[in-house]
Amino acid sequence: MALYIVEDECISCGDCVPECPTDSISESLVAFKISEKSCTECEGEADSPKCVDICPIDDCILPVA
Repeated sequence: MALYIVEDECISCGDCVPECPTDSISESLVAFKISEKSCTECEGEADSPKCVDICPIDDCILPVA
């Protein structure tokens, strides 16, 4: 599984970047993005995804369907 950032919701604060243990979050032209290839949803690192926990915007970071 992996997560993605909803570009229309992201305020580009960058709070999620240092929280990611797999360095899967990077800045794109519009907002931040999460690499589906390396995102583990913090499995084995935390009880819940750290980026979701730190994000100030509800429903900005969601699971890939």
